[in-house]
Amino acid sequence: MEFLTLNNGVKMPQEGFGVFQVADPAVCEKAVLDAVASGYRLIDTAAAYANEEAVGAAIAKCGVARAELFITTKLWVQDASYEGAKAAIETSLKKLGLDYIDLYLVHQPMGDYIGAYRAMEEAYKDGKVKAIGVCNMYPHVLADLCETVDVVPAVNQVELHPFFQQEDALVLMKEYGVVPEAWGPFAEGKYGIFTHPVLTKIGGKYGKSAAQVALRWNTQRGVVVIPKSTHKERMEQNIDIWDFTLTDDEMKEIAALDMGHSEIVNHYDPAFVKLLHSMKIHD
Repeated sequence: MEFLTLNNGVKMPQEGFGVFQVADPAVCEKAVLDAVASGYRLIDTAAAYANEEAVGAAIAKCGVARAELFITTKLWVQDASYEGAKAAIETSLKKLGLDYIDLYLVHQPMGDYIGAYRAMEEAYKDGKVKAIGVCNMYPHVLADLCETVDVVPAVNQVELHPFFQQEDALVLMKEYGVVPEAWGPFAEGKYGIFTHPVLTKIGGKYGKSAAQVALRWNTQRGVVVIPKSTHKERMEQNIDIWDFTLTDDEMKEIAALDMGHSEIVNHYDPAFVKLLHSMKIHD
């Protein structure tokens, strides 16, 4: 496993385990326990995933020292305000059963996310969170935030995979010292990614799968990846990407797959924005 140093000096594993859409508490707890046993130390959850308590239960049972784990959770749109974020951070700490969160992110740049970020800055300065960041911020939004706040985000978690590569976004993140983190590193299974001929051909050279090549490609771009699976054998395959390096020509072959847009979400669609605002995670 390799680590990246965030802009505040905190070290973050470059590969972690995501629990999006793993809502069943028993399934989630087992998945996290299997992930930790497979070598993962970064666990990525969110208030909106409704599984923080299950993640917390696994953390308590996993047998790995708290200092060796890197736990991420996120602020939902409903709580995007100064007071809302203050309460949400306390709720997440309680559900996770933790004294601190390693990385706390704004899940969507919607609502009063600037006010929420101010509360996150306070939590960071108070030691309740070790690093703060954002998700789904396209370059113009990220630039505005970075020019507005006191603590520049440590991480921006966005959609990044061979078919939506966001190279311009990565350039801006590097300018501000923000580490890119990929949600959906397998494009949610679209485009035949697991059997894609380009990825499969490259993988054949190294004895790796198309999925492993897709993950390695992103990490070689300096991106943190958080693949999800509830199958332990797949978890073990996903983390087995650190013993080979893609050549420049292979990186270029994969770069040629970029479609330049997402076919998973459209943050520019007013209907999508309204949908996210309508999703309530508590009374």
